[in-house]
Amino acid sequence: MSVGREILSWVIYLLIVVALTYFILHFVGQRTMVDGNSMYPTLEDGDNLIVEKLSYRFGEPQRFDIIVFPYDDHTYYIKRIIGLPGETVQIDEEGNIYIDGEILEEDYGAEVISNPGRAAQPVQLGEDEYFVMGDNRNNSKDSRTEEVGNIHRDDIVGRAWVRIWPLDQIGFLKHQ
Repeated sequence: MSVGREILSWVIYLLIVVALTYFILHFVGQRTMVDGNSMYPTLEDGDNLIVEKLSYRFGEPQRFDIIVFPYDDHTYYIKRIIGLPGETVQIDEEGNIYIDGEILEEDYGAEVISNPGRAAQPVQLGEDEYFVMGDNRNNSKDSRTEEVGNIHRDDIVGRAWVRIWPLDQIGFLKHQ
């Protein structure tokens, strides 16, 4: 084989690898790192995760999914879905979460909610909106604040799927 054909072969090979990598990172999944303790005890500061993007192309996010969405141009948040499109979310003075007037049975919160924020009053979600909260309920900036508010479906990057670091914590994340 000539040197020219060998070089062409390597160039084609590298283009295929770059194209596949681009496809995987933009349409299938990506790595992200947890910065902070808003999802403690489920996730901790420094955890590395794989966020998968494919399932939401074929289905809708579900209650208790851990999702990633942009907060601003440089920051992404990781939170758990509590309220689904069309539902009404409210948190009472005892820290109970109500969905459409019925108490939400869940065990993800690290502690009793001390500040319901804007959810002290009923929060009606639109057709494409989600109400999200961190598992560390009293140390999380989430849908209870005006800054974050309801999350639109188009803003959801993907679902946190598996923890890959630290190695002694490697495994799939509990969603439901």
